[in-house]
Amino acid sequence: MLVAGDIGGTKTDLAIFSSKAGPLAPIAQERVHSTDYPSLQAIVKEFLRKAKTPVDRACFAVAGPVIGGRVKTTNLPWAIEDTSLAEELNLNIKSVQLINDLEAIARAVPILRPSDVQTINAGEPVPRGAIAVIAPGTGLGESFLAWDGMRYVAHSSEGGHSDFAPADERQVRLLEYMFKIFDHVSFEHVCSGIGIPHLYRFLRDMERIPETPGISRLVDSAPDPSVVIINHAFVEANPSRLCAATIELFASILAAEAGNLALKFLATGGVYIAGGVAVHALRAIKEPTFIQRFRRKGRFAELMGRIPIQVVTSPAGLAGAAACGLEAQTA
Repeated sequence: MLVAGDIGGTKTDLAIFSSKAGPLAPIAQERVHSTDYPSLQAIVKEFLRKAKTPVDRACFAVAGPVIGGRVKTTNLPWAIEDTSLAEELNLNIKSVQLINDLEAIARAVPILRPSDVQTINAGEPVPRGAIAVIAPGTGLGESFLAWDGMRYVAHSSEGGHSDFAPADERQVRLLEYMFKIFDHVSFEHVCSGIGIPHLYRFLRDMERIPETPGISRLVDSAPDPSVVIINHAFVEANPSRLCAATIELFASILAAEAGNLALKFLATGGVYIAGGVAVHALRAIKEPTFIQRFRRKGRFAELMGRIPIQVVTSPAGLAGAAACGLEAQTA
């Protein structure tokens, strides 16, 4: 039996899997708020105590670079080490794995079912072509898959922390605004759960898009302002003009960076967009302007139009961690 987890800055998904049922059929599952706990060990021990199911292996996908069995989470004050984690869980060190969260999502891509995705652009996928993955959650993750002659192999990266490159005059003004806050402005700063409030305040303070005082106070006081902004952007009766403009700007930046990834990896096998923010902002991603922004790559616009784009709507990070752990079990 395997306990697997997808550990993010906002939420942690845990589940127990068996090699017989596979990585898409959890036996027990739970979601908790990451910041409610002092450590990953505390979350896992509580989950296993509730599940009352003994496990002999563990695999956790963590938001942060995993090097030598250690990772310092990017958006949590945690340092995780496979050795100490194995001791806490009473498991053999060889049976505990830590992998990057985007590597986990990439590992899940080959086993996704049609019900796990929504197609934004059908395109013309090239068999065994490279696949790019971009995931705006609390932060922004990026990864890719390459065919090694027998199967797809997932590779992690920290591309979300690369320099933000504005794609139009408004985004140039956004970059200038962000330089007043940060010495280094990354795509994560403007294309993630922690980035959406920056977009909101830029449009409110610099472009003077009006906002009702009540919503503005909610945004400024909320533990997760991006949730408030997304919810008020899509209210059917009376959507907030400022919130709607914020999500529109977010989607345009996401489209441009997804296109950048597609070019860097020549992702003729497709681009997969994952992450909780993408799922909640799906309505904006479905707008025709998203594909237009994605394709706007000069002489390569025609090639970009042939690249499939899918939004992953299921917990792919958890499935990928499970696939990794179960694969190690049978190796």
